[in-house]
Amino acid sequence: MVKQILTAPDGPPSDVERIKIESNNLRGTLKEVFLDRLTAGIPEDDNRLMKHHGSYMQDDRDLRNERAKQKLEPAYQFMLRVRAPGGVVTPEQWLVLDDLSDRNANGRIKLTTRQSFQFHGILKWNMKDTIQEVHQSLLTTLAACGDVNRNVMCNPNPYQSEVHAEVYEWASYLSEYLLPRTKAYHEIWLDEEKVAGTPEIDEEEPLYGRTYLPRKFKIGIAVPPSNDIDVFSQDLGLIAIVEDGKLIGFNIAIGGGMGMTHGDKLTYPQIAKVIGFCTPDKIVEVAEKTITIQRDYGNRSIRKNARFKYTVDRLGLENVKEELENRLGWKLEEAKSYHFEHNGDRYGWVKGVGGKWHFTLFVENGRVGDFDDYKLKTGLREIAKIHTGDFRLTPNQNLVISNVSSQKKKQIVEMMEQYGLTDGEHHSALRRNSMACVALPTCGLAFAESERYLPGLLSKIEEIIDENGLRDQEITIRMTGCPNGCARPALAEIAFMGKAVGKYNMYLGAAFDGSRLNKMYRENIGEEEILSELRVLLSRYAKERLEGEHFGDFVIRAEIVKASTDGTNFHD
Repeated sequence: MVKQILTAPDGPPSDVERIKIESNNLRGTLKEVFLDRLTAGIPEDDNRLMKHHGSYMQDDRDLRNERAKQKLEPAYQFMLRVRAPGGVVTPEQWLVLDDLSDRNANGRIKLTTRQSFQFHGILKWNMKDTIQEVHQSLLTTLAACGDVNRNVMCNPNPYQSEVHAEVYEWASYLSEYLLPRTKAYHEIWLDEEKVAGTPEIDEEEPLYGRTYLPRKFKIGIAVPPSNDIDVFSQDLGLIAIVEDGKLIGFNIAIGGGMGMTHGDKLTYPQIAKVIGFCTPDKIVEVAEKTITIQRDYGNRSIRKNARFKYTVDRLGLENVKEELENRLGWKLEEAKSYHFEHNGDRYGWVKGVGGKWHFTLFVENGRVGDFDDYKLKTGLREIAKIHTGDFRLTPNQNLVISNVSSQKKKQIVEMMEQYGLTDGEHHSALRRNSMACVALPTCGLAFAESERYLPGLLSKIEEIIDENGLRDQEITIRMTGCPNGCARPALAEIAFMGKAVGKYNMYLGAAFDGSRLNKMYRENIGEEEILSELRVLLSRYAKERLEGEHFGDFVIRAEIVKASTDGTNFHD
């Protein structure tokens, strides 16, 4: 049998590849343009580079038309993302982020679906100070976005604390090890002096090279039975295998990803495929070699086909596995058995090993702010002042007040009651299993509302839920303003992807444990049609479901949609 020779796609490099090549290791003219006070924006080439530094330039789309009428430039502002491997920060770090959100951003902290923090509304002239203060708190924005490995996710829930602690250490180590080595970040934002000599001699990117990766790369580690990180959505998913309470290694899954383009069947969400197992001491090498395959063979011509899932599909899963083993110099073991039960969060108080307590707080759509009837941000600030444990961001935009001593628990409970902080018990199980991306008004890719709209839509869906006795039935529901998949909608039992203002494509049938994609059910529908469809579907589910049957499984068994088992027939 002749071995297939692996190649990258033909075609001229995309414009982003040119920008990276000409950037002098991600420097561009960022240092100069951020000194320019004549405009609140920056040139597009530099904006592309800013992603690698953890930021996107945006504008307030609510103000766009009015400012255009007044012949003013758009209301430019910046989103800044802070990396926290595994989503763990200290109370002192939380207080720094809380303060920065008030002084330099829009007053809110956004908890992301990748266990990171986002600030919105930062003005250009406040960016440097903000990044410096983040750095001084021992956090970073470097590589929070861009064509590199992103924040490494892991399970924050503490009911398997000893394993979680070990998994967190691996997530933290991987996240640090896979950072780009360029000194650009430190020179531009932290005022470190440039080393003399040519950039090629002074700094090398031993992993990424001059042009970094074709697109972003995502890694996550799940600890069964919880699939809260949606391990099959990752470019590289690691499934912790535990025997007799000890971590013995990881199953390796490759080629997941959520993004797509409406109307383009050459783009699609995909679930990662398990290709083998390795012991913990080999996982860094596996991650590094997997990334080099994407670096060498990913599509650098067409960015919408540049994610690792398309590389795997184009080259073939077995060929990619063989190439990985060749680069490793050893073969993966056979995958071990595992079992997932859910991909959401478990709320409320849990006592872990060492006698420490952990409280998972419901944070709708990850929006940490003070609202008219709910002083969430103030309450968390006051808790942080006396908390001696840590805070853990969940992959579902919630927050764990973690490692609480028995002595501190009473005081924290009193403060939670004072500010009304809740595990969401008074909400429906549907709302507690909901997620939405930011979308309008700041995201330039959004076609429709998401974060601002889903809570109100859920209130109307909850009326249908209550009519059918389903208030306590867990169903995952997710909404995004576009098909890029930031809230992992393709893995929700009910999902809405923005198509136009007020219009969404509706998808049904993903697995509750995150192991199966959903399928298109209705296209380009508005609220009235959404509620009408759900009224019929939820009524049928209440009457016809089997004992213990989840909604996603029901709609497939009832042939409302066809099952999508391999991640390749999402559009069918």
